[in-house]
This record gives sequence, structure tokens and C-alpha cells, in this order.
Amino acid sequence: MTPTFRQRATDALADKALRSNFRGAMDFLREKRASVFTDERELAELRALGHQIRANVLSRLPSLLEQLEAQCQKNGIQVHWAETPNEACEIIYQIMHRRNAKLAVKGKSMVSEEVGLNHYLETRGIECIESDMGEYIVQLAEETPSHIIMPAIHKSKEQIARLFEEKIDGVGYTNNVDELIGVGRTILRDKFFKADVGISGVNFAVAETGTLCLVENEGNGRMCTTIPPVHIAITGIEKVVEKISDIPPLLSLLTRSATGQRITTYFNMISSPRKKGERDGPEEVHLVLLDNGRSRIYQDTHLQETLRCIRCGACMNHCPVYSRIGGHAYGTVYPGPIGQVVMPQIEGLEKHGEMTEGCSLNGACGEVCPVEIPLADLIRTLRQKKSAAAIPPDNRAGIGSHRKKTEAIAWMFWKWVHRAPAIYLMVTFAISRLRLLMPRSFGAWTRYHSAPKPAPQTLHELMRHRKQATSKEDQL
Repeated sequence: MTPTFRQRATDALADKALRSNFRGAMDFLREKRASVFTDERELAELRALGHQIRANVLSRLPSLLEQLEAQCQKNGIQVHWAETPNEACEIIYQIMHRRNAKLAVKGKSMVSEEVGLNHYLETRGIECIESDMGEYIVQLAEETPSHIIMPAIHKSKEQIARLFEEKIDGVGYTNNVDELIGVGRTILRDKFFKADVGISGVNFAVAETGTLCLVENEGNGRMCTTIPPVHIAITGIEKVVEKISDIPPLLSLLTRSATGQRITTYFNMISSPRKKGERDGPEEVHLVLLDNGRSRIYQDTHLQETLRCIRCGACMNHCPVYSRIGGHAYGTVYPGPIGQVVMPQIEGLEKHGEMTEGCSLNGACGEVCPVEIPLADLIRTLRQKKSAAAIPPDNRAGIGSHRKKTEAIAWMFWKWVHRAPAIYLMVTFAISRLRLLMPRSFGAWTRYHSAPKPAPQTLHELMRHRKQATSKEDQL
């Protein structure tokens, strides 16, 4: 039986090493972000601009996607559309099958995690190696990423050292970070030159020029997209931007929000396959545009704000819940506040509605979001939807799937009591007199809180007594 979100979160809270790893990592990332956003006015203006750019994209998303496809094809990039994860994987597999490919190196890509690409290819006899160091670590550990920017953030250097010693032949134990990185680089460099296909994600796809932009620090993205004869990029349909001039402000927001850097080491711009006379670059470039529920999200004018996300991870770094339980407790590809908004919409509230409860609604995520997504409001909306009474005919989103009859009856009683003043006075009077009979347990609430205890007198009685006392004082 698959553990629930509550069970996974409880287990994570009991793991002292995990909590220590996340506590140190989150503190470091928050301090880094604060150090590069010292001017509050500049930050506010930049966030407003980022919001405007992403909102403009969403207002014209269908036409911009068509423009992107036309411009990419004009440049020689082959464009493929995938409605579901299985379609995306099959498209990529068929491209590789035509080339008789047996080895793929993959740069960091959360969308490829979303569709389960590695597993899909491996079951068809194709080896897919992660080239991002964090992704390589979690692949060796047979785990999934616990953070969208730093996949192995949940592991200490000692845990990674033991993992390398156990999984890589000829490698002894060392907790020297430089040596560990050197081991990974040595292994991956050989894979780059042997790979038949390079796979990457896309941070921004520019409709105006048909350019695919990749942001990275390690150079592995550049190796994936230039050395193998075929480059396949996969991204969600929301990653399009209108103009090349939209990139600088978004890049500044992304890098500073994600890792506290003013700019990353590498910024790759890919507009075509290798041209005649060029010394490097792939012979073929393919772009797979994934829907996977995004069109459905786009149709809701409020929840549509989800698609503004630029995947920086700042919401996770500042979330008090994520900081204590880590990414794996969510049990989904996208964890933290953005995961609580994205995953219930992509895969349904019936499957992921419970994770929306893992939020205190403190609003820190929305305050640091570089494109001003009101994440707490969206989480609150999804909570309402999962418990809604009115269920639409075409309910692919799982609306009302978590509605409890006992809770619904309780709220109907509350509504009935509060609509009739006489009944309200009678019920509150009865509760105040029977206060000692109140149960000591109210389910999950009293697991960590004291049970509520009614006052010995109702508010109306207290106010009446105060009025009488005041009247007597006035007479004296």
C-alpha cells in the first residue's frame, strides 16, 4: 500500500539526519537569495516586470506556441506535440529508435522526470545517464529528486561518499567534495562522447526567434546539446516567451531566486542544428512540447496563474513545511508549494488532494515568488475544490473527491444554527452549560493542539452582564 502524504511527512519528521540536512541547506539558500536582492525597490520592480512578461505570455499562449513552432521549423528544429506523458516518451523513443540509439545523456530536466522518461527508455533497452551532478547522485541512489533545482539537497557529503563507494567500482570512501565531483566528472565525460543522443530541458523557448534557452552551472547542459549527433529538448507548453528581450529580466529573477547568483555559469541559446562549416553541434534538434493537463489549467482564469512559474524553487526554500519534511515526503515530481499547486491539477485532486493540507498558508512562498504567483491563494482554492459539494459532469480534476459526509453534515448544522438568531442563542447557551461534557479529542486537530473548551457564559450573556454593571455604576 502506498504511504499517504501524512505518513511520509511523519516519517520525515522523525529522521534527524534529513531534518539537519534540510535545515542547513535552506538557511544557506535563503541567505544567498537575500544577499543578491539587497535593493527592495529594484526587487519589487523586477518582480512586477516578471509578472507582466509571464502574464502577457498566458494571455496569448496559443498564438505564441504556433509562432514558436513555425520559427523553430524555419530554423531546422523539428517540433513534436505531446498531450500525455506516454506520448512524450514514445516520441522521444521513436526518434532514438530511428537512430538505433543505445545511450542517452540527459541534462537536468524536471519535465523528463514528470513523464518518467528514464524508466520508459530503460525498459526498451536504452541507457539514460543523468549528467547533472545532483541528478546523477539520486540516479545512483535509485531515488527521485527532492528539490527542483538541487536534486540531492537531502544528502550530506558523507552519505554521498558512501553511495559512491558502494555503487562505483574502484572508488574508495572520501568525503572531500572536490574529489567526489571529480569522480562524477570522470565517469560522465566518457558517457558524453559515447552518447548517441543528448536530452535536455528548456528554461525559456523564444517564439520570436525559435530559440531554446538553457540555464546551468556545470557545463553538462552544453555537453548534452553539442556533442551527441541528436539533441532532444523537452519542455512544458508554458515555458514559451514572446521576445528575446523578455529573457534578461526573467534570467535575473531565476538565477538570483534559485541559487543566489547574479548569473549562472552557462547560458545556452540553441536556434538550429549544426550548420555547414560549424565544428560542433548536433545534426538534428527536436523539441517536444508537453501538455499533460496544462491546457486544462489554462482554462481556469484563476488557477491559470500556476503556469507563470519559472521553476526557481524559491517557494520551497522559504516554506516552513518543506524545510522540515523535505521533497520526498510529498511523493510527487514537484514538491513544496509549487508542487501542491501543480500536481493536484495535473494528476487530479483525487490522487494528490491530501498534499494541499501540508501548508500553513503563511504566505512566505508568494512573497518570494519572482513572478508573484499567489501560491497560498491557489492552495486554498484547491482545498475548496477537493471538498466541493457541486461536482461538474466532466470531472477530470477530481473536484469533490475528498469531501467527507460527516464534515459536510457538521457545516450544514453550523449554517442552520447561524442563520436563525433564536436557534443560535439556544445552542450556544446549551453548549456553555454542558461544557464539561465536551470531548477531549477532535481528530487530527487535537493531535498537536489542546481541545477547545467553551466558555462558562455566552458572549451575549457577558455583554448583558457588562451592560448591567455599567448601568449600576452610572446610577451610583
